[in-house]
Amino acid sequence: MTGSENHFAPLSHCEPKHLQTTPSKLAVVLQGISKLFGRFAALYDLSITLPAGRIYVLLGENGAGKTTLLRIIAGLSRPSRGTVQVLGNSDVRAVSNRIGYMAHATLLYDELTARENLDYFRGLYPAGQTESTDKLLELVGLAQVDRKRRVGQYSQGMKQRLALARATLSMPDLLLLDEPFSNVDVESISTMSALLGRLRDRGATLIVVTHQLEALAEVADEWITLRAGTVAKREARLSPSHVGRGGTQ
Repeated sequence: MTGSENHFAPLSHCEPKHLQTTPSKLAVVLQGISKLFGRFAALYDLSITLPAGRIYVLLGENGAGKTTLLRIIAGLSRPSRGTVQVLGNSDVRAVSNRIGYMAHATLLYDELTARENLDYFRGLYPAGQTESTDKLLELVGLAQVDRKRRVGQYSQGMKQRLALARATLSMPDLLLLDEPFSNVDVESISTMSALLGRLRDRGATLIVVTHQLEALAEVADEWITLRAGTVAKREARLSPSHVGRGGTQ
């Protein structure tokens, strides 16, 4: 995407804020996806279509295939079978600069400050296609932290917030988050979930794996349950069966 293009067009006043995209604009289209590790199928014949501009929460037991699915969508892993289309392109590498990914590990450098971390990762993107460091730190509630404080001295919640800032550095069209609220304090969860809602409202598509369902209860558009490596259920509202069970069934 060129520097003159705007990832997030202003919202229309005549439509609900999270319904700006048309059904024809699809963020992800997967058909017949299987991922095999030896004789074990982490994903099996999974097909799903995800319209753009929404927040999707992936649910399921450990081993259901959630992280594997995220990695395939991110282009970090290839399916054993099936076809993948992300942001209108069958070659995910061609749109990698429009995808943000936050894994279990923060991928931050403890010996660097927050600004030094963001400036380092900024160098991985084309010039003019990243948000300013000050703006990102403000968005995740870290703008007032001592500039000289190294990330190794941060709490887990602060590290997760900074990792989210890193993942959104390029203001991606597609943001993939794997357990972003793990071991995070209540204040950080509130800051992060509010930011995710704002990114969706500006046109981004978000796919989130989390066991802390209450964190996204107010902003999620769809809850998708995986079971045995395929889609078992899609719900517009969180089913009562999930509440208090950490997102597993």
